[in-house]
Amino acid sequence: MTQKVIPYGKQNITEEDLQSVVEVLHHDFLTQGPEIAKFETAFAEYVGAQYAVALANGTAALHLCALALGVQEGQKVITTPITFAASGNCVKYCGGELLFADIDPETYLIDIESVRRLLEADVNNEIKGIIPVDFAGRSVDMEAFRKLASKHNCWIIEDACHAPGGHFVNSESKKVPTGSGQYADLAIFSFHPVKHIAAGEGGMITTNNQDLYEKLLQLRTHGIVKGHGYQNSVAEAVGEQFEEGNTEYPAWYMEMQSLGYNYRLTDFQAALGHSQLKRADAGLARRREIAQKYADAFTNESFIHGQSGVVEGHAYHLYVIEVDDRLGLYNHLRALKIFAQIHYIPMHKMPYYKSINANWSFPNAERYYSRCLSLPMFPTLSDEDQQFVIDSIKEYYAS
Repeated sequence: MTQKVIPYGKQNITEEDLQSVVEVLHHDFLTQGPEIAKFETAFAEYVGAQYAVALANGTAALHLCALALGVQEGQKVITTPITFAASGNCVKYCGGELLFADIDPETYLIDIESVRRLLEADVNNEIKGIIPVDFAGRSVDMEAFRKLASKHNCWIIEDACHAPGGHFVNSESKKVPTGSGQYADLAIFSFHPVKHIAAGEGGMITTNNQDLYEKLLQLRTHGIVKGHGYQNSVAEAVGEQFEEGNTEYPAWYMEMQSLGYNYRLTDFQAALGHSQLKRADAGLARRREIAQKYADAFTNESFIHGQSGVVEGHAYHLYVIEVDDRLGLYNHLRALKIFAQIHYIPMHKMPYYKSINANWSFPNAERYYSRCLSLPMFPTLSDEDQQFVIDSIKEYYAS
């Protein structure tokens, strides 16, 4: 019998999801309709934030965050080298300069002491922001980063793409959800098919800052304002004076007040995302069950480096192990149609960033990369398939 393919990640589309999309396709609005606001409201409530802005994808979300916070030429922003390229590229899109801080080898998250050293060495106050990444689903201690950022007058974008539903515990022993806006200025999420909530593509920004929220709404749609917040005089606005006592703009009137983008999410994508959000907690619980089984199987195995038990608040977008002979294991699993993945090649090793600074060196990130492997992790992974993955890894090292 041919062994079926086991990917590292996979979306789960139910009949309810399909029906939610079909209903939108039968209605009047495929875009700029009511499903967007419904999804935004539900998502903001899910993460505990005041505002949410739905966008075309997570990269668009990062770009608009950088724009809204005023990133420009001459400014520097810190992020981790162990992340998808978009986490840093958003700074370059705006003309800013990217700096990297090494990772904590135990958590794989950006190391706050490395960030602190960069900030303390910044005698000209060129560093304006920090982009911590909730890598693999583990939440960054945003309270600690907020204290450090405030001391150095920096903003924070929390890249929470891997961690919807995750949390960390603050100094008051309270659970702080990723993306809640309690400590970060802005947070972003992705709805790519391998993420917790799948919308095909899609992204979301959450915040508790009303001014930033209103900027994001404008930037999302070409920089256009319609229905409120006009800047032109009445005469300029309509080409003639209103009749006395009439202060309403005509329905057709709008203004482009800034250089924005078409980064809108469609209504049928929003409907799919909203449907998936309704069972996000169940998916998260299943991910943690899968993580526990991996942890039980690999704890105390001599060929495993750096993997410990299940972590409180971890959202487990990924389950990462570190092993020697990573390439050999990777090829062995592929031969069995187990498609494990690597997350990530360090950003500072990419040709584009090496062309900017060929001397960057981050030993923890590079050591992690040389040994990391992301195992299959998605809610519909069966117990039987997971056991096959575990047995295949153990057999490889036993031989």
